[in-house]
Amino acid sequence: MNQFLNKPVNLQKEISALHYISQGENAKVHLENIERVLQAGGNWIQLRLKETSAKEVLETAISAREICSAYQAKLIINDHVEIAKTCNADGVHLGQEDTNVLEARQILGEEKIIGGTANTLRHCLDHLQNGVDYIGLGPLRFTSTKKKLSPILGFSGYQELIEKYSQQKNTVPIIAIGGITLNDIEELREIGLSGVAVSGLLTHSEHPEKEIQQILDKRK
Repeated sequence: MNQFLNKPVNLQKEISALHYISQGENAKVHLENIERVLQAGGNWIQLRLKETSAKEVLETAISAREICSAYQAKLIINDHVEIAKTCNADGVHLGQEDTNVLEARQILGEEKIIGGTANTLRHCLDHLQNGVDYIGLGPLRFTSTKKKLSPILGFSGYQELIEKYSQQKNTVPIIAIGGITLNDIEELREIGLSGVAVSGLLTHSEHPEKEIQQILDKRK
């Protein structure tokens, strides 16, 4: 069981407490950063290539699949459902403007992981109804990694939303996203978040193993 997540999980679809969203000026650098994070102890990768041809995304996804398999890590493809299926990724992450969750489930089947982005309680409840396996909720604060940034939630926004969300009979893990730093981890955990998704925090770290250990092992 994740030490960040204090409730039982489906081991077949266990959601990591730390999601690394790939970053880089080109596909080659994305792959280099992915392997660097895996070498440092990461176990969950989301390949996020924007403004890139489907052909290049597929080629990069196939390479990322090989790298993640070598480290026994999960590979999630951002947006591209058919590519996730073709490269046999572990699943897909869908934004608000991406493929519909129900359509993605029909394409990928029940065994694959589907995550969805949310900014409001309504988004979260819709995701629950549509059968996602986890929700990426945010942003916590401003982040330059997204061009179309949803309204910032802040800690108070997370607190209010999680309190209402937890009243649902069935819930799935919620991962915090958007401009997260190490100093935020403990407060997010206390609010009730199941983990965090980060990009620049690990991409630009000189010693990513330290950040990864702190998040996954709940140590400072």
